[in-house]
Amino acid sequence: MSRVIVVGAGVVGLSCAIRLQEAGHQVDVLARDLPLETTSAVAAAIWYPYRAFPVEQVTAWGAATYHELHRLSDRPDSGITMLEGIELHRRRTADPWWRSAVPELTRVTAMPSPYVDGWGFRTPVVEMPVYLRWLVRVLTEGGGTLTRMALNALPDQAEVVVNATGLGARMMSEDESVTPVRGQVVLLEQFGLNRWWLDAEGPTYVVPRSHDIVVGGTDEEGEWSRTPDPSTAARILERAAVLVPELAGAKVLRHRVGLRPARPQVRLEEEPAGGPGRVERVVHCYGHGGAGVTLSWGCADEVAALVGPA
Repeated sequence: MSRVIVVGAGVVGLSCAIRLQEAGHQVDVLARDLPLETTSAVAAAIWYPYRAFPVEQVTAWGAATYHELHRLSDRPDSGITMLEGIELHRRRTADPWWRSAVPELTRVTAMPSPYVDGWGFRTPVVEMPVYLRWLVRVLTEGGGTLTRMALNALPDQAEVVVNATGLGARMMSEDESVTPVRGQVVLLEQFGLNRWWLDAEGPTYVVPRSHDIVVGGTDEEGEWSRTPDPSTAARILERAAVLVPELAGAKVLRHRVGLRPARPQVRLEEEPAGGPGRVERVVHCYGHGGAGVTLSWGCADEVAALVGPA
């Protein structure tokens, strides 16, 4: 059994850790931020490829993740629900480039103004606080560990290190192509909404969960602030009420901000580390933009394939 250290405890890091564990490795996860403190915990989180490239690989990783999340939705403790929803557009729009990743997509024929086009499909909606706890439980029950540790560099006490540090890769890998894309959301009290809605302009999205409704959002590239802005929240709610008028007057529970780790394309590759006293192999898996949940299992499968069996 070889030892693998995964650095990063967001949804990508935990998914990689579980796949590596299933391949027979002893897996330890190290992270500055524990799962409920990561950007993953702020995510809406609906399966939807957003701010992630290249298209061909993202479609393949997304399809694999859709299949796995669908399978896991049979487990009531996972926090995953398969939910119908609608994406609406203000102009005629071709089918999405990721069309082949979902089993079925249906064109909308009737929609409110100002929308003129759209489609509906059934997709996984993931209640992230529940799901992240579930991933940690799977990891630890399988013999893995999760440890809070502030690192200045990737560790060298394992045969393989998986770099799933997200935005932290700017420092860990000296990769300045990784850029924060600030996303602010408002959590509303759940009043019985049972489908999701999306308008890519804004972007504006409304995602119901068991006890609240996530309403977003923003797409502010290069912005590092994690402090919610009241005027931004007001604009988000105004846009969302056009999409779903029933939101008007719903009780606001809290405000959250997450920083998406965007990159010109996802970095998923092995880099020989080499050198005396250093780890022999490093596998990078970061730069998922706004699609960490959407690509998590597909990327984890590829990481496990790169590392190989124990």
